Amino acid sequence: MTEHQSGSADRVLVAGVGNIFLGDDGFGVEAVRRLGEHPLPAGVELVDFGVRGVHLAYQLLDGYRMLVLLDATSRGGAPGTVYLIEAGEQPVEQAGPALLDGHRMGPDAVLALLATLSAGTGGTPPARVLVVGCEPASLAEGIGLSAPVAAAVDEAVTVVRDLLAPAAADRAPAGR
Repeated sequence: MTEHQSGSADRVLVAGVGNIFLGDDGFGVEAVRRLGEHPLPAGVELVDFGVRGVHLAYQLLDGYRMLVLLDATSRGGAPGTVYLIEAGEQPVEQAGPALLDGHRMGPDAVLALLATLSAGTGGTPPARVLVVGCEPASLAEGIGLSAPVAAAVDEAVTVVRDLLAPAAADRAPAGR
């Protein structure tokens, strides 16, 4: 067991993903920036990955107990709706060509790549993967979040801070 793997029991990666040039797709990037304004528990790493999905997958090989992804997530709700999704509730699908495109990898593609890399290296993926997502209003070209998504950033920050609280470490996510 490597030093990184032995310390993984206490390590949590909070990753903001998304493209700031596609309107509300920048939600994860803004949410992780805003989360950085708050004190976080020891062992929590906060990283803005933007569109660098391959880098995220490789970072996860360093050994983490939990991954919290912040991302725009279209699930059919009203724009600005914040979701808490436990990965594994639905099977992760192989993403085909997007898996090879480091700038268009969604969470499913990142997790699929991580599974492949872990199998090839003997690494262990995080035991728990959560997505804190926000329903986008627009993913059209443009910088800046729409009003409902911008208003949802603080709620997402609160959800993540609650997840990171010591009492929440092994608790199932609340139904959102």
